[in-house]
Amino acid sequence: MPVIFFGHGNPMNALDDNAYTRAWSDAGRRLGRPKAVLSISAHWYVPGTMVTFAERPRTIHDFGGFPKSLYEVAYPAPGDPALAARVAAALAPAVVTPDLRWGLDHGTWSVLAHVFPEADVPVVQLSIDETQPPEYHYALGKSLSALRDEGVLIVGSGNLVHNLEAYAWGRHPAEPLDWAARFEARARALIAAGDDGSLVDYEMLGKDALLSAPTPEHFLPLLYVLGARRSGDRVSFPVEGFDGGSISMLAVELGRRT
Repeated sequence: MPVIFFGHGNPMNALDDNAYTRAWSDAGRRLGRPKAVLSISAHWYVPGTMVTFAERPRTIHDFGGFPKSLYEVAYPAPGDPALAARVAAALAPAVVTPDLRWGLDHGTWSVLAHVFPEADVPVVQLSIDETQPPEYHYALGKSLSALRDEGVLIVGSGNLVHNLEAYAWGRHPAEPLDWAARFEARARALIAAGDDGSLVDYEMLGKDALLSAPTPEHFLPLLYVLGARRSGDRVSFPVEGFDGGSISMLAVELGRRT
């Protein structure tokens, strides 16, 4: 299987029909049906590495101030305790805690509702340990890469650029802010060149990077995807665009050459 990073953006994308959600649907048709999905979402950012073991993970509505219809969305994909155990084994000697309380947060289900709308593909979530540096998360991605050979689709869900303080909340579409556009362009070039190290050390890329990722949780899922990269993987960007001037909706797909 390939690996893919989705810029998930606004939770309302779960219900909306727009260029982003149509591209997510296209990705699902192109990817086919994986054995299961392993999702690393920006919205399970906690002290510790945990993996969901529930057979029927709940749909988590981890947001506020949205229409009632969004809180009524359910994404009843089954879990996969066997895959969760496989993930924990793959990440050893890192300590991975089995979790039965979490479920699928909107970073996962708002995208998968379009990629796999029937909710019939098992989904497991892996948390992001907020106490660890970026190189730790990249190393975990490397350890997870073997799952690709087992039919597991590894998904990172965040946003390459995510600055809500700079977001244009008005009704009219906003052009990307200069620093946001520059950082996205630089990151794209580094990804295409295979320069993962510069992205692991993204805080050293200057002011544009610090404005684009003022907190790390939406950027770190990308490092899991880059860590799972294989030599010869083809790089593509199947989804592009900015929301509110400061949220990059870029998707990054790393696929095996045929």
